[in-house]
Amino acid sequence: MKTLQKYLSKNLLAAAVLLLGSSTAWAQVSLGDAADFAVLGGTNVTCTAGVIVGDVGVAPGSAVPFTNTGCTISGLTPPATDAAAVDARVDFLNTYASLWEMADTCTVLPGNLADQNLAPGVYCLDAVAKAGTLTLTGPADGVWIFLVDGALTGTDFTVVMAGGGEPCNVYWATNAAATMTTSVFKGSILAGNPIGGSITLTGGTLAGQLLANVAVTMTGASVVGCDALTEDTDCKKKKHHDKRDKCNQGVGNGHEGCDPGKSNHHNSSNDENGGKPGEPGRKGSKK
Repeated sequence: MKTLQKYLSKNLLAAAVLLLGSSTAWAQVSLGDAADFAVLGGTNVTCTAGVIVGDVGVAPGSAVPFTNTGCTISGLTPPATDAAAVDARVDFLNTYASLWEMADTCTVLPGNLADQNLAPGVYCLDAVAKAGTLTLTGPADGVWIFLVDGALTGTDFTVVMAGGGEPCNVYWATNAAATMTTSVFKGSILAGNPIGGSITLTGGTLAGQLLANVAVTMTGASVVGCDALTEDTDCKKKKHHDKRDKCNQGVGNGHEGCDPGKSNHHNSSNDENGGKPGEPGRKGSKK
């Protein structure tokens, strides 16, 4: 894996060795602002007859950064995400570089990964097409890092999480393009190569994120992003508040289920027996 060396310096190698000596090293992986996106492209994102659960971003973008042809998307898309995508791209590329700093201490695992059962760890893979079923066995806080020396490709490739493992703790960093066809994939793909860093998904599903330095192309595929897979209990991100239904403080301001007042639930409406939106009194209500 000679090409891996271009990502490493003596200082970075030393830092990686120190980090990997700690049991918490893998828990330090963070995507920063890139974690907010289910799909992030550097030049453009194209989605045809697919599903994306989460936000889509493109940075720095192109004349036509995002093309949606018959895709169902639950989150925000360009141009609404343009500003956030710029910062997200920086964090994605920084994370991509930091993952490759671990290459000197990885476990080399050649071949197509079929019938493998892998504990959390850092693995170096070759460009052999992935096939069959790979099982990742570990606790919920287990982290798997796969460094692919070449293109990441697979057809009818299935990744299974066992023992409580989480897809959003799985990272696939490839130094070329990534192409998955009719696969059931788990984990976030980081294609950070400035020339060949594109991702193509045809059919199948992916639980995680698609982060590409160049383009993302989806056809008949479904992606469920990490925001949807992990519960954000403290609602730290303002945009999450904006996406959720607002709690009803009066007449016509939200759905009945979270109304903190004494609404009239009997008519399946929160219009308080004849009140109107903008007039939060209880017009016509019984005292």
